[in-house]
Amino acid sequence: MTNTQIAKISLITIAIAWGATFLPIQYMLKNINVPSFLFFRFLISAILLWIISFKIGIKFDKTSTKFGVILGIFMFLDFMFQTYALNYTFSSTVAFIIGLNVVIVPFLMYFIFKIHLSFNAILGAVMAVLGLFLLSGTSGLRLGFGEVLSLISAFAYALHVVYTGRFARACNIYILLITQFFTMSFLTLIYALFFATPSKNSLNIFGGFEIWLSINFVYMIIFTAVFATVIAFFVQTKAQIYLTPEQTSLILILEPVSAGFIGYFIGNELLSKAQIFGAILIITAILINELNLTKFIRKFTRRIF
Repeated sequence: MTNTQIAKISLITIAIAWGATFLPIQYMLKNINVPSFLFFRFLISAILLWIISFKIGIKFDKTSTKFGVILGIFMFLDFMFQTYALNYTFSSTVAFIIGLNVVIVPFLMYFIFKIHLSFNAILGAVMAVLGLFLLSGTSGLRLGFGEVLSLISAFAYALHVVYTGRFARACNIYILLITQFFTMSFLTLIYALFFATPSKNSLNIFGGFEIWLSINFVYMIIFTAVFATVIAFFVQTKAQIYLTPEQTSLILILEPVSAGFIGYFIGNELLSKAQIFGAILIITAILINELNLTKFIRKFTRRIF
């Protein structure tokens, strides 16, 4: 297998794994507010990865540190605007608009780096958006405050994907991720202290910053820090050395697909026929992006004519 094929399989696995964390994280957020949870998740992730990098003798450098801070800011904007948006509009609408990053990424590549859009990328993105629209169960869209916040989140996510692909090729991945995680934990701590609303089930420390005193919290933080953060983001960053941002964003849209099916089979959530068809469209979009559709059509027409 080539490095590109391994990268694609790894990224598909990560997208499915992230989808599998939706249910346990949803349970966690009933007991602790979002920024406090994210602070602990990313702080522990940063410390774990720093210990690993220290053991194998990796040293910090200015370039990787600087780019890690930039990616950490993009990640923070994505998470926080997404969280704010949920207060003003439906979760299905937020999920759909944020999924529009699959369309935003190719256009960012064109406007920032002058990389032309391929027919496969455009067709795959359009099909993925249609599939996501059906999967999210969104009945209609209006451009309210929540929708605007969701769009900002989608742009931040797209920028994170685009620049991860660029920075991963020029930086030490360990330092890039450690700095990114520390930046994320610092910004979420500031947000929790001054802007977050305390929940009822956790111990309030200061402002909106809190901790959930439960063994389940310890288990879930360790699980999300190790598997859904350190391993997952390391694999994604490594994979993006060999994949284009367009390929990455399209593969990662499998996350809501896997979340939907896991919610259906494990969480007893219902999926309509339209949602199932939407999931099929997303998978088809990924396959179209992987196939040279233009070349296939030419060969097919030559055989006919």
